[in-house]
Amino acid sequence: MKKLLVFIAVCIAIATACSSDSGSTWDKYADWREYNKNWIKDMEKRTNPDGTPYYEKVVPPWNPQGYVLMHYFNDRKLTEGNLSPMYTSTIDVRYKLHLADGTPADSSTNATTNGVKGIYRAKLNTLVAGWYVALPEMRCGDSAEVIVPYALGYGGSSSGAVLPYSSLRFNIRLVDIPYYETPQ
Repeated sequence: MKKLLVFIAVCIAIATACSSDSGSTWDKYADWREYNKNWIKDMEKRTNPDGTPYYEKVVPPWNPQGYVLMHYFNDRKLTEGNLSPMYTSTIDVRYKLHLADGTPADSSTNATTNGVKGIYRAKLNTLVAGWYVALPEMRCGDSAEVIVPYALGYGGSSSGAVLPYSSLRFNIRLVDIPYYETPQ
């Protein structure tokens, strides 16, 4: 009977520790989460010198509450008619990732694809959700700044230098769509 009580006590202790751990990430990053929410609001309000919005808000049809903010650096008339990726496409991109506070978190600088340094290749549907909202809007040759709220980034998880609840600022250049598939 004593062993059973010890076993039950250990199980309760483990369950308590696990449940407090799940809440602790939310609590531990409360200030960071608030900072990121305010930063996103500030980015949404940002304007060009002529008063027009700096970012375009892109809302995916499959998630009306989700969105990314996009600002193109190039003249999109020059990429008109170029291919745009689909959700299942393989993409070649150059990118830099910064957190809301400006901390560099990742880049394609050290990636090499087909002997070309600085090119990152991946299936679009394997990346953070913010990318598969933004990239189908882009055409090969486009360069854009893409702001991804944490809900379409890593959420409450961390990845490398990315803290839980981090909004993400990507500078992305869509270089190519190898193996382009035509829509059915």
